[in-house]
Amino acid sequence: MGSGVEFEGPGGALVRGVVIRRNKKTVTVHADDNRQWNVSPTLLKLSVKTTESGGIRGYDAGKKTKGRKRHIIVDTLGLMVGLMVHSADIQDRDGAPDLLKSIRYRWPWLLYVFADGGYAGDKLKRRLTKIGRWTIEIIKRSGKAKGFEVLPRRWVVERTFAWLGRCRRLAKDVEKSIASSEAWIMIAHIRLITRRLARYGYR
Repeated sequence: MGSGVEFEGPGGALVRGVVIRRNKKTVTVHADDNRQWNVSPTLLKLSVKTTESGGIRGYDAGKKTKGRKRHIIVDTLGLMVGLMVHSADIQDRDGAPDLLKSIRYRWPWLLYVFADGGYAGDKLKRRLTKIGRWTIEIIKRSGKAKGFEVLPRRWVVERTFAWLGRCRRLAKDVEKSIASSEAWIMIAHIRLITRRLARYGYR
C-alpha cells in the first residue's frame, strides 16, 4: 500500500495517485486531485486475416481464420493497458503469459484479471505463477443463452475492439512484420485518446 502509480483516466488524461486499498478484483487509487479510482484489467483476443504481404501468420481453428491474433488488456474504462500480436495458431492461454509479463513492471498493482473461456485451465495458472501473483477470473457464456448475450466485464474489452475496428487499416492485418502491426494498433488507440481529449477540452 502507499505505492505511487499513474494510469489513463477518462479521455486519456493521465491520473497520478497512491494505492490506498487492494481487494480481490480491483485496486483503489487516491489521485492527486483527491478523487478515488477503482482499477481492474480485462484480457481478450481477436483473430484477423492477413494479406499477401507475407510475414508471420497461422490458422485459428476455433475462428476458422488464417492470419494473426491480437491480444489486448484494458482497464475498466476500456483503455488499452497492454498489446501483443502473434500468429493465430498460438492458443490463447499460451499467448497470455507474455502479454501479462509485458505489463507487470509498469503496472505492478494489477493483480486480478478478467478473461474469456479461451484462457481457462491449469496450464495458464501454472505459467502465471512464474511471473507474479495473478488471479484470472473466467467469464463464460451461460449454457442456456441463445444468440447474443452481454457478458459482465467482457463487454468492456469487446467495445475496445469495436473502437479500433473503425480504423480501416485494422480491418485486416496488412503488415509484413509483427512490430508494424502492433504499431498501427497503438496509433489507432492514440488517435482515439487524442480525439477524446479534444472533445472534452482536457488540458
